[in-house]
Amino acid sequence: MGRLNDKVAIVTGAGSGFGAGISQAFAGEGCKVLVCDINQIGGEATVKSNPSMMAFHKMDVTKGADWKSTMDAAIQKFGKVDILVNNAGTSYRNKPTVDVTEEEFQRTFDVNVKGVYLGCNAWVPQAIERKEGGVIINIASVGATRPRPGLVWYNASKGAIWNATKGLAAEYGAHQIRCVSICPLVTGTGLFSSFTGMEDTPENRQKFTFNVPMGRIGEVDDVSSACVFMASTEAKFITGVNLEVDGGRCI
Repeated sequence: MGRLNDKVAIVTGAGSGFGAGISQAFAGEGCKVLVCDINQIGGEATVKSNPSMMAFHKMDVTKGADWKSTMDAAIQKFGKVDILVNNAGTSYRNKPTVDVTEEEFQRTFDVNVKGVYLGCNAWVPQAIERKEGGVIINIASVGATRPRPGLVWYNASKGAIWNATKGLAAEYGAHQIRCVSICPLVTGTGLFSSFTGMEDTPENRQKFTFNVPMGRIGEVDDVSSACVFMASTEAKFITGVNLEVDGGRCI
């Protein structure tokens, strides 16, 4: 029996990286997944890995109308939504803060913060109405609490999610709605150069991980495994937690 049998999830940014890994891990545990992404090719590729458990829905997390259509699609196809994974995120290349453009700043906050705001507002009412509780999992970052030079506004956007996760947990706990966030270290998802400002080479990975006690960057399954646990009944009394999945980087 899967750990998420008979559950239904919406996963945003599911066409690649964490979102694809989370969707595949959930489906492997018996969860039906609405794979959501602005990138149709990537989203459909994720679905092909387990088409009996997944369906694709194209959406832009920064658009309220897209969130409404996403909820409608999920309920029409699966009848309910137990789990919301706010994974979609963006950044700009690591650089001096004074060189960050207004457009880069706005896009970062639109996707990373506004997208979570819209997603929660779309998902929570049906969860309350069903009176069966549910789980919100936000993908934040170790940068939420350990910001470093060069990604100031990206880290600030994830800090907002860190704080909002606790607020949502406090506000909706009486409805048996749990809210947690996962805070990963940089992982091998193709964004190493963007986050670190260095090319992705073994030498540069070593420079980045010298102060990571476990001696490596993260992997997608580190994050997807944490999400499966948090979505399962094994975590039924865990809420308001921002879980660092970072090999000890934040110690």
